[in-house]
Amino acid sequence: QVQLVESGGGLVQPGGSLRLSCAASGSIYSMGWFRQPPGKQRELVATITSGGRSNYGDSVKGRFAISRDNAKNTVYLQMNSLKPEDTAVYYCGASRYWINARVTVEYWGRGTQVTVSL
Repeated sequence: QVQLVESGGGLVQPGGSLRLSCAASGSIYSMGWFRQPPGKQRELVATITSGGRSNYGDSVKGRFAISRDNAKNTVYLQMNSLKPEDTAVYYCGASRYWINARVTVEYWGRGTQVTVSL
C-alpha cells in the first residue's frame, strides 16, 4: 500500500503560478496529477514515470510542467498562466504501471484545492 500526501494548493489570481507537491510513502513507477472541477468528472492533468516519461492533458500543455525527484519519492506540478477554469481539487495518483487514464491509478491522495480567481 502506498500513501500519497499532497501540498501546495491555494488561491491565486488569473495569470499567476502555483506549485503542487505529492510525496509517496515508497517508490512507485508512475505518479501524476488529476483534477476534478465542481460538478465535473476527474480528468488527467499530467503523469510521469520514474524514468522521466511524461504525459499531459490537452488543456494544460504549454502551461503546466510535471517533474519528479525519485530520491524523495515526490512529484511536482508547476502550474503557470493559471486560468479560472483551472479551478478544481487536484489529486495525486500513483501506480505500478503507466498512468494514462483515471482507471489506471492504483493509489490516490486526498486532494488539494486550487482556486483561480480575482
